[in-house]
Amino acid sequence: MAAILGMGNPLLDISAEVGQDTFDKYGLIPGNAILAEDKHQPLFTELAAKPDVVYVAGGATQNSIRVAQWMLQEPGKTAYMGCIGDDDFGKKLIDACKKDGVDCKYMIDKTTPTGACAVTIMNKERSLTTNLHAANNYKASHLEANMDTLKNAKIVYSAGFFITVSPESIEMASQETLKTGAVYCLNLSAPFIVQVPPFRAVLEKTLPCCDYLFGNETEARAYAEAVGWDTEDVEFIATRLSLVPMAGSKPYRKVVITQGADPTVVAIRGQVTKYPVIALPKEKLVDTNGAGDAFVGGFLAALAKGKDMEACCKAGSYSASVVIQHSGCTYPAKPDYTI
Repeated sequence: MAAILGMGNPLLDISAEVGQDTFDKYGLIPGNAILAEDKHQPLFTELAAKPDVVYVAGGATQNSIRVAQWMLQEPGKTAYMGCIGDDDFGKKLIDACKKDGVDCKYMIDKTTPTGACAVTIMNKERSLTTNLHAANNYKASHLEANMDTLKNAKIVYSAGFFITVSPESIEMASQETLKTGAVYCLNLSAPFIVQVPPFRAVLEKTLPCCDYLFGNETEARAYAEAVGWDTEDVEFIATRLSLVPMAGSKPYRKVVITQGADPTVVAIRGQVTKYPVIALPKEKLVDTNGAGDAFVGGFLAALAKGKDMEACCKAGSYSASVVIQHSGCTYPAKPDYTI
């Protein structure tokens, strides 16, 4: 059975290089992730028409699970749940997971197309604009039908993006970990998750069950601003988040905040430790799409093998350094790394 279960929004990334004009036209911000509105719809067609367009399996949680599977190199060690359509994009996602050895348990919505993410890349920085489509229709009933997978998982992970889709599934999964003793992990994922009050409410309700909270410096600062902490200090924010009380007999929460090329901040019980990341020369960087997801993937793979925080951060740093040398969340056949 799978040791790591991911639950999230499966998307096909439609990725291409664009200029400042595209960013201005659609109000895009480098490094940001948003849900598409009506005004963004032509962007998907524009990207698809570009000669350098690339279609890659995406969706934050799915990226992390595929990277964890790649790092572990043992088929079926990971499983993934989310909703796709009955179409070509959906088939591409199924094929990508099968090829990687992920046990994908998709819910299939025959009436809605598979979700897509427009990945606009400028100066190697990515901005993400998402049409959730079928991903938005995931139902807790599908999780109920696959409870064995949840009950047997040692680690359960969702990106914060899943909060917008199925808070019921997040509650069911996080509560189940209280019974099974599994580790529950969540990612802040994007500023809008913490800025929109109903989404932040789900995050805060889930925190007592959350053993590992991931995020990057932008998301951490957005959280602090949203709750009125009046600070930009990432270490201070991570510290406060680590001190939110835990549910049941769960151990103290570990808050893991990545900062791009700067050291990763880890707060446990109000104590901060910083872990260096692998420095990469500028010329080796292809694009940052999937970097944070890949960090989590490597981290969770090491965690599944019972490694300590330093080894988990090291594995995460390695997988992120590989992914940023490729377009999208892609990687060579095998990692040059032993956990």
